[in-house]
Amino acid sequence: MEFAKRFVALGDSFTEGVGDPDPLRPNGVRGWADRVAEQLCAADPEWGYANLAVRGKKIRQVIAQQLDAALALRPTLATLYAGGNDILRPNVDIDSLMEGYDGAVAALRASGAAVVLFTGFDSASSTVFGKTRGRTAIYNEWVREIADRHGAVIADYWRWREFQDWRYWAEDRLHMGPAGQILMAKKVLAVLAETDAIDTPELAYAPVLTRIQRLQADAAWAREHVAPWVRRRLTGTSSGDLLGAKYPEYVRLGA
Repeated sequence: MEFAKRFVALGDSFTEGVGDPDPLRPNGVRGWADRVAEQLCAADPEWGYANLAVRGKKIRQVIAQQLDAALALRPTLATLYAGGNDILRPNVDIDSLMEGYDGAVAALRASGAAVVLFTGFDSASSTVFGKTRGRTAIYNEWVREIADRHGAVIADYWRWREFQDWRYWAEDRLHMGPAGQILMAKKVLAVLAETDAIDTPELAYAPVLTRIQRLQADAAWAREHVAPWVRRRLTGTSSGDLLGAKYPEYVRLGA
């Protein structure tokens, strides 16, 4: 099927939709990009949607594995966010990685696509991931410079302070949960100057925990989520090794 308007999403777990489970969808997740596509398709039948993002991918992998496929789809709109998996590594050369990012954005813009880039989340309130805050700030400055150079639009995740409320996040504390994915979809649609019919998510009640309860919750989180992540790093494996793109060709999604 041919579409006059073509939205392609590139990236890692953030764009794939991890944290927003839906067993009826490819890879078992929905996510903000699907939700954006649903609104675009509902408003205008000329929209088609492809999602090439795969969890666990680093910047160079996203570029090597997704950019040519995206360009072949001739998008009129592309979103790109990668780098979180690089920033979490013990050693990373952000400057070198972002040179490749710049080239990818240049190629997408040269194809005629409008491009949306994301700054990284401000992890200041995270006792674990807060240690990477400085790296993310450097990454963000590169994103802003690249956007300025190539005429891309920024979805400014860093400055959207609502996401500092951990009720928007999944149990793994690394990905947004359904409420966060809904809010992100609304934010992206606003950046695109598109209207939406998405209800603002209602947040669950946050119980006040004692110090002992917080320590117990942190220990359970470390066992269930951090330990598997560390094992994958040590063994050189990724949560996305056996997965492919959710929507490698254009589809129309219904809300």
